[in-house]
Amino acid sequence: MGENSWDAVQWKVAALLRFSIVRPPLETMTQILPSLVILGRPNVGKSTLFNRLTGTRRSIVTNEPGITRDRIYGKAEWRGKALEIVDTGGIVPDDKALIPTEILRQAHVAIKKAALLVLVVDSQAGVTPLDQELARLLRTTGKLFVVAVNKVDAVSQEVNAAVFHSLGVPVFPIAAEHGTGVDDLLDAALAEVDAVESEEEVAKEDAVEVAIIGRPNVGKSTLLNRMAGEDRSIVSPIPGTTMDNVDTEVEHEGHTYRFVDTAGIRRKAKTTLVAEKLSVVMARRGLERCDVALLVVDGEQGVTQGDAQIASYAEESGRSVIIVINKWDLAVVAARNAASRDADSAKGKARRPAGERHRPEDFNPERLAFDYEKMIRGKLKFLSYAPIVFLSAKTGERAGKLFSLIDQVAAARKRHIPTPELNRWLKEDVDLQRGTTPKARPVRIYYITQAKTAPPTFLLFSNQKEPMHFSYERFLENQLRSKYEFLGAPVRFVQRLRKREPRPRKNKEKNED
Repeated sequence: MGENSWDAVQWKVAALLRFSIVRPPLETMTQILPSLVILGRPNVGKSTLFNRLTGTRRSIVTNEPGITRDRIYGKAEWRGKALEIVDTGGIVPDDKALIPTEILRQAHVAIKKAALLVLVVDSQAGVTPLDQELARLLRTTGKLFVVAVNKVDAVSQEVNAAVFHSLGVPVFPIAAEHGTGVDDLLDAALAEVDAVESEEEVAKEDAVEVAIIGRPNVGKSTLLNRMAGEDRSIVSPIPGTTMDNVDTEVEHEGHTYRFVDTAGIRRKAKTTLVAEKLSVVMARRGLERCDVALLVVDGEQGVTQGDAQIASYAEESGRSVIIVINKWDLAVVAARNAASRDADSAKGKARRPAGERHRPEDFNPERLAFDYEKMIRGKLKFLSYAPIVFLSAKTGERAGKLFSLIDQVAAARKRHIPTPELNRWLKEDVDLQRGTTPKARPVRIYYITQAKTAPPTFLLFSNQKEPMHFSYERFLENQLRSKYEFLGAPVRFVQRLRKREPRPRKNKEKNED
């Protein structure tokens, strides 16, 4: 979406976040790009080097160790050649805790596909036992690898890199934060791998960008893994496991999707670490560049105030929305057990005819879904246009329906209605007076045209000298949606107000006799 097509709401959100939310097209990672994988122990500057090589700020950089956990993919161009760059989490091989173990597993996945491994170390710390252990681990993979000695901020500090020659591989002193020495590292990388010309990359069709958003621990990463068909993102019961935005391209039935797993968005008062605050900002950025947002809600907990706040972010930014009720299998079991407990209570027995026993098999999940959807519509009235899907990301139940629904929503977002057809609809099908509030000036709309798509925005020329009341806009939107399908897409109206004519000044001068 071009910068000139932004609406006022998007500029307002950009100003509130205090950074420019541009939407550069993400480079498509094709199979012919050789992969350079960045590895190392925690807090040696891997993410800083990744951001330097890719020219982005995709990876979160703080002084807190263990922030990067999933694989982060990017692209570097150097001397007309292209490389795929992969950032990994800090590796601690002997740590048996859940998240460090998953970080190591994610690193192994990246190593298998790597053309060159870069072991990042800290020049100020010297050769640590963990550095030696990682070098031994990389040597057993049979892959080419080099050592990037980071935090060499001056020429006089290059002597600190000499000790790392004991690892037996080429050593490159660098300062990832300032870019010093990174050119030598890239030259060596191009000499070792068969890089391709940048313009030789195979072009793919435009991918539908889908952001997975929601509160922490509602199953966003599990849903990403289900859609991707692989363990792309680390999943754990610990809230806040995902920190960075994780981009994953998925091809399904000839269509390409780019899923963005975002960090769980929570209130500022609930975030303590700097990295948590940055992850929320990055999640908002991931939302701003997507076409379709999957709002994931925990089916056991229902719609909370936090869910409603995140939904408002998506609506204000003009994203199309699909409401995903996850953990539906657990919600059905919990509702069935609650119904059984209620039936066994004194009040439940009193409601049943004498001699009749409660039958758990009579529980109706479809009725539960109907009541649940009614509850959601009541709490998220501003998302009345968003479709709702009930699924279980863990078991895969009903998850296959998401792809076709995403296609429908993405198509509706880009739908354009010809101006003559719009004006015929306005003249023949819409009773403008029915939506007019009492004692208000009767509304006359002389002309309507669709100014842009994504989201659909309509320009109105009317007799009004003041902006229409929101209730009248809601009336017009309902009339428009009843005629044309804009499934999941927000609809915007821009009014051309009638100019006020200046009143003639009265001649206050009095004629003297």
